[in-house]
Amino acid sequence: QAQLVESGGGLVQAGGSLRLSCASSGRTFNGYAMGWFRQAPGNQREFVAAIAWRGGSTSYADSVKGRFTISRENAENTIYLQMNSLKPDDTAVYYCAADRIPLRPVLSPNTYEYDDWGQGTQVTVSS
Repeated sequence: QAQLVESGGGLVQAGGSLRLSCASSGRTFNGYAMGWFRQAPGNQREFVAAIAWRGGSTSYADSVKGRFTISRENAENTIYLQMNSLKPDDTAVYYCAADRIPLRPVLSPNTYEYDDWGQGTQVTVSS
C-alpha cells in the first residue's frame, strides 16, 4: 500500500519561506497527478496546488498564486511545495495526495478525487 510522508513544515515569520516535501514509499505515482492541500483549525481541507505526472502542467489556488510553486521529481517519487512570502493566513496542516485516476486530462482541485493522503506537516506563520 502506498504511503505518502510530508516533511518540511515549521514555524516561520510572515514574509519568510518554507519548502515542503512529500515522499512516496510502496509504489510510484508515475501517470498520476499529485496535489497539495491544507487544513486550518475549524476549516475544511482546501486545495493549494496540483501538478501533472510529467510536471508540465500545474494549477494553483488563487490565494497562493505567485507565491507557491509545486514541482516533482518522479525518479525520487517526491513532490515539493516551495512557499515564499508566507502570510499568517497560510497557517495550516499541509497534506499531499495522489489523484485517484491516472492521466486525468485536467488537474482537479477537489479533495474527493485524491487518495493516499499523508499525515500532514504543520506550517505556522507568525505575524
